[in-house]
Amino acid sequence: MQRPLAACVLTAVALTLAACSQGPAKDTSGPTAPTGVTAASGSSQTVHVMWNAATDDRAVTGYEVYQQGRKVKDLPATTLMVDIVDLTPATPYAFTVRARDAAGNRSPHSPTVPATTLAATAQDRTPPTAPRALRVTAEGSHAATLTWQAARDDTKVTAYDVYQADARIHTVPGTATTARLTGLRAGTVYSFTVRARDAAENSSPDSAPADLTTTPAPGAAPLTAPTDLTAKVTKGGEVTLTWTPPRTGSPVTEHQLFLNGAFTTTVIWGAQPPPGEATYTFTVPTTEPTRYSVKLRARLPDGTWGDFSAQRTVVVP
Repeated sequence: MQRPLAACVLTAVALTLAACSQGPAKDTSGPTAPTGVTAASGSSQTVHVMWNAATDDRAVTGYEVYQQGRKVKDLPATTLMVDIVDLTPATPYAFTVRARDAAGNRSPHSPTVPATTLAATAQDRTPPTAPRALRVTAEGSHAATLTWQAARDDTKVTAYDVYQADARIHTVPGTATTARLTGLRAGTVYSFTVRARDAAENSSPDSAPADLTTTPAPGAAPLTAPTDLTAKVTKGGEVTLTWTPPRTGSPVTEHQLFLNGAFTTTVIWGAQPPPGEATYTFTVPTTEPTRYSVKLRARLPDGTWGDFSAQRTVVVP
């Protein structure tokens, strides 16, 4: 016996609605375990833990750091290093790291890595000297190796911290004078500095900067960043910048100046801009010692703003 046509249509609609109501497939796959986990003590009370990014079928949204099996840090997906603080001097510890996705799935624990905090020392307020002769060598478009000459300290250098634009991105033991950086972006200007640190957490001044421009991706537009930026500060808070404007096919008549990441002023030449190297002097407050990060970008012939220069840091006395 044949079913009425209307009943068949209603049945088909009901089946369709049931299928749609199920929604997207539930995410039940966890990320991979983080690899390359290291733990190194830089003082009597801290351990620095680092790892490589995990992968997920959708996206990693965070990391969890465990100390002796107990979670001690919850971090965003963009963070691949952390200092574990307030530890006991001369004590062994063990650390693992897990990745997490948006659905709450967690990866397996990474392999356990040990670290022993340094022994407590007498009060030490003398920082190490700055590392010298910093050099950076590109390895393709996404990696680079830094090398430097060892710093000196009245006790012992226990760690070297690598900074990119005033943000710490890597740490190596005090016995090392090289660091390999990965995860860089193609066609990007970077400025690296290194600081030495001792067991009392005294940090040295910055090394001289080392700049790197990674190779652009195939077919990418030419880089438009000012180059050779230097910044010198004199008494009275005067800061003098010198740089080489980008080659754009036309004279560059305007640059934007950024202090501590914020737009500050536009440098404009009323007449023909100077050939070759450009110079600009400005004054900052001198009420207390202050660090300023400085970077520039040029207005291009089409009216848009180009890439940022490497960043420089000045300390105003």
